[in-house]
Amino acid sequence: MNTSSIRFRLSAWYAGLLILVYVLFAALLMHSVQSFLEASVLDTQARRARQIASTLVTPLAPAAESTLVGQVRALYSPELSDRFIRITRADGSVLYRSGEPSDHSFVPADVPPVPVTFGEELRRRQALPDGRTVLVAAVHAGDVRYTVEVGVSTAAISALLRQLLWLTALGLPIMVVLAVSGGYLLVKRTLAPVERIASKAELITHHNLAERLPVVRTGDELERLAISLNHMISRIDDAFQQSRRFVADASHELRTPLTVLRSELESLAHNRPPESDPYERLGSLLQPVERLSKTVERLFALSRLDAGEAQTEWIEIDLGELVATTVDQMLLLAADKEITVTCEAQGRVLVSGDRSRLKQVVVNLLDNAIKYTPPHGAVHLRVTAAQGCVVLSVEDSGVGIPAEALPHVFERFYRVDTTRSDDTGGAGLGLAIVKTICDAHGAAVRVASALGRGSSFHVTFPR
Repeated sequence: MNTSSIRFRLSAWYAGLLILVYVLFAALLMHSVQSFLEASVLDTQARRARQIASTLVTPLAPAAESTLVGQVRALYSPELSDRFIRITRADGSVLYRSGEPSDHSFVPADVPPVPVTFGEELRRRQALPDGRTVLVAAVHAGDVRYTVEVGVSTAAISALLRQLLWLTALGLPIMVVLAVSGGYLLVKRTLAPVERIASKAELITHHNLAERLPVVRTGDELERLAISLNHMISRIDDAFQQSRRFVADASHELRTPLTVLRSELESLAHNRPPESDPYERLGSLLQPVERLSKTVERLFALSRLDAGEAQTEWIEIDLGELVATTVDQMLLLAADKEITVTCEAQGRVLVSGDRSRLKQVVVNLLDNAIKYTPPHGAVHLRVTAAQGCVVLSVEDSGVGIPAEALPHVFERFYRVDTTRSDDTGGAGLGLAIVKTICDAHGAAVRVASALGRGSSFHVTFPR
């Protein structure tokens, strides 16, 4: 048996708790029964003491004390009924004391006198020198000339309590068996959904991530656990699907330039006709090589971003100055197409982050805007600060993005127009890198666009 298992520990706790409750209940029952019986016996002794005092002692004349002994013995027979009766004068001398009871449960001479005041009725539990106990009630009689004490041994009560104790002790093993069996069955039934969840989880691999764990509609923690695990499996499934798409898309992107390179190199290796200039042929190989280099570089950047590199070296950065510097460095790229690039920043605007990665965001957004803006167009960058956030906006007068493509532009390897992207050398990774960097910095990026009227990208940073 696995003593560290949840089933064993819960069963042991359940059984131990029931046994403890049983023992406490038994102790309380014993105490209550003892108190009730002793109180009842004392009430009986007090009534008998009052009866003796009112019928025998109070009417007694001092000269007739000798007749009292016979009357008490005749009416009450204390020795035969195992009772104790003592009548004491006011000066402390004993007028009458009963003999030893027939059951020999106590010695009357060992019972000390009970100090009682006028008008008071006293009851008490008296321990004797030999360890036995009597219950004694005492009252005054005859204008405090006499004290009447009536008592009885607690032997009968003790015998009854011992019987009750034995019955309780005999019931304890039954309670233990019932507690352990009931606890085990209860825990087994409670943990049955966990067993089903574990069995189902063992069968789920990367080949069948569409499977889900069984959910027990109980509204408790087990239901929430199963739902949470199913959500986790869904996220893992999405990650696997994204990984598969990523590998497939990366393979597709790398295959095209590699095919071109292989074709060109095979042509050179087979010694094409002399009129074919080998240097011109080698020059044509640079384009697919450059495309391969950019794709691999961006794949490497994405892998490093996924590993959390963007969160390692954060500093306070003036975003306006960073954008202005980046624009100056990329003006030559815009000049080739005679595109006007303007930048607007509201003074010193500070954000926290990795400077090189934030510059990569600006470069990719600006490069994307220049690529898809026709000659003589315009690109405008703006950095503003308002209401606890900083917003970077990149707006262009380019060809725009179809409405159905807007939700997908930040997906890896997604391209609105494959032919056009091939012409511009894009692999659909630039905006994916932007989104990954923004997520790492806690920033939100969104896009608005209309065909033929340009696009605008907005990145919102927390200040």
